[in-house]
Amino acid sequence: MPVREPPLVELRKVEFSYRPGERRILSGLDMSFHRGKVVAIMGSSGCGKTTVLRLIGGQIKASQGLVSFAGADVGRLDVKGIYAARRRMGMLFQFGALFTDMSVYDNVAFPLREHSGLSEDMIRDLVMMKLNAVGLRGAHALKPGEVSGGMARRVALARAIALDPELLMYDEPFTGLDPISMGITARLIRRLNDALGATSILVTHDIAESFAIADYIYFMANGRVVVGGTPMEINASTDPMVRQFFDAEPDGPAPFHYPSGATLACDFGPPEAQAEEQAQ
Repeated sequence: MPVREPPLVELRKVEFSYRPGERRILSGLDMSFHRGKVVAIMGSSGCGKTTVLRLIGGQIKASQGLVSFAGADVGRLDVKGIYAARRRMGMLFQFGALFTDMSVYDNVAFPLREHSGLSEDMIRDLVMMKLNAVGLRGAHALKPGEVSGGMARRVALARAIALDPELLMYDEPFTGLDPISMGITARLIRRLNDALGATSILVTHDIAESFAIADYIYFMANGRVVVGGTPMEINASTDPMVRQFFDAEPDGPAPFHYPSGATLACDFGPPEAQAEEQAQ
């Protein structure tokens, strides 16, 4: 019987609070992300989904538990180790985060110029290859403000894959896109993941597109995983939190009003966490 390869990314018994003594954003969180898979993290706003990406990228450290990437404990890495790990990761931010004063070409070339040490001729070949992969080779000379929102998201995707990362993280990749752009972006995420042999983590609220491309889905509530499984298994779940989310029910365990005092099923946490999730 073949030995299963360990996950590229793993979270074990992870606890996280923005400040000691305050309500926990994550509580006993267990997740694993295997190579070659597209995994979606879903759940109501404020449940810590984007916090998971920040922990993996080393922007914040877990209060307790283990966050590992390629066998290394991210929380124990020094600055040099963090930057080395990040060079093996690609990140697509919620609204692209492109440099508005740079051309499409220069946006994609930026990580290559910063980290690869390649010649400009080689960088040009790679940039045009990445832009071709997302269908935007002909837009290389334009500025981000001169392309549509869907095109700008694809430019950001080309930049995220510039260094051929092992791990791709997407923070709400479908937000603000029209149905055609959503479909294009979803297919690109799947296709690029398979072409690179990478691992992709999607933080998303979009049910249809996520179900179409994800191998596995984690549904979060109250800072932990409520249900994990294939799209078919998640869709068949009878958990009240899951059903309220997927059936778009206004009434249920996920509250509409912000909690005053008591911790509710989907706690927004301290101001930093609120700001993080209000952007979603």
